[in-house]
Amino acid sequence: MTDRPMSDTLHLQIGEILDRAGKELGSTVTEQHRGGLGRDTLERELREIRDVVLRMGAAAEHAIGDAVRALLDDDRALAQAVIDGDVRINELQREVAGLITTVIATQQPVARDLRFLLSLDHVGYELERIGDHAKSVAKHALRLTNHGQSRPLVGLPEMGALAVRQVHAILGALLEVDEVAARQVAAVDDDIDAQYHASFAELLEAMRADAANVDSGTHLLLVAHDLERIGDRVTNIAEDVVFLATGEIEDLNP
Repeated sequence: MTDRPMSDTLHLQIGEILDRAGKELGSTVTEQHRGGLGRDTLERELREIRDVVLRMGAAAEHAIGDAVRALLDDDRALAQAVIDGDVRINELQREVAGLITTVIATQQPVARDLRFLLSLDHVGYELERIGDHAKSVAKHALRLTNHGQSRPLVGLPEMGALAVRQVHAILGALLEVDEVAARQVAAVDDDIDAQYHASFAELLEAMRADAANVDSGTHLLLVAHDLERIGDRVTNIAEDVVFLATGEIEDLNP
């Protein structure tokens, strides 16, 4: 688990809510949740929230790919499109948060449903941050375009491709609530970390070897950092999937 703001507080809140829900509702759930129209409505709303989160994830995945491509292709228009498109990812996160709040307030979700809702709320947060990292990559790409600067890209294309694959894979694990797949995705974060350290060292060497690389190299070091952070946030989502599947809170990247 890496850089999860207020994660301990969040997990305590989840545990307290689930414990309270279990005690209050237990086997005496209301008729609404034993079946019929009320339960159908709740399940439809849960699916809607899941689908918005998945759309958000798809937007973040595309943003990463486009930002890296803008960097590689010296494409100012594509970089600007990623920057402008981050607004949509933010809007989707607000939509997710609003839907979750409404469901909790109106549908009296039982413990299992609360776990689903609170987990998706945190997944939405992580995806919004992934979108921010993609936007940051695009900003660096924009600054580097059309300036004739030397750009020692070292392992950044590979890091970008791996980050895109990891986001895609964790969205699949989330859709299926697949604990095994989530653990496999989290394990690949070690590969991203290794590529990051290798790229960092190569960029520093390129900057030492030629002063012309210093300006671009500084931007590329920050790009590498953004891609590495995306891997960490994917691991955080993997932990949410494990929590969804098992009810257990685990650190998949100790």
